[in-house]
Amino acid sequence: MKNIIISGTSRGIGYELALLFANEGHQVLAISRKTPQALLENKNITCLSVDLAEENDLQKVSDFLSSTWKKVDAIVHNAGALVLKPFAETTSADFERVYKVNVFGVASLTRIALPYLNPGSHVVTISSMGGIQGSMKFAGLSAYSSSKGAVITLSELLSEEFKERGISFNVLALGSVQTEMLAEAFPGYEAPLSAKDMADYVYDFTLKGNKFYNGKVLQVSSSTP
Repeated sequence: MKNIIISGTSRGIGYELALLFANEGHQVLAISRKTPQALLENKNITCLSVDLAEENDLQKVSDFLSSTWKKVDAIVHNAGALVLKPFAETTSADFERVYKVNVFGVASLTRIALPYLNPGSHVVTISSMGGIQGSMKFAGLSAYSSSKGAVITLSELLSEEFKERGISFNVLALGSVQTEMLAEAFPGYEAPLSAKDMADYVYDFTLKGNKFYNGKVLQVSSSTP
């Protein structure tokens, strides 16, 4: 059984993924600002209330890893922040808020976990089709989509920097999944996949994908958006 860190577990894919790993017997460190009761009640899940936009909050993760786990087998960077505004109305503060979660939070959480990652560990970053160069883009998502492009490049770089340690870094660029965040970005649109559907895919990829990929970006999308 493995030790898995998952961010953004209060709802959607992250919530379903945390329960899936835990119910299969793995140990889960669930990181989110809000903690659902179902996660608190699961004996295989440790919940930490952490705001990834606040670097000082991440000390809770560092303290837990040093005192309790000692090793991390996988990280799923699933947390995300979104602002839906015309670019002309999107402020520097809007960009900063999105990037603090979607980019800086990924970098900081990875750096904290590095001492506990061993050969065979897998770091999976959940990006978006909106961050893929050449993909269809949608007005109002300048901060969100550009941040999702940034973490793709970050993951590619880290895969090269840590390949000698045997740590794999991959990205899943997701298309539309029926989550609360999708409803914020595309009101009224119905996605072909549920959060549970995608959690099943991410679960398998987290455990097995590093046998086949490192430094790769997989486009996981069956629709537009």
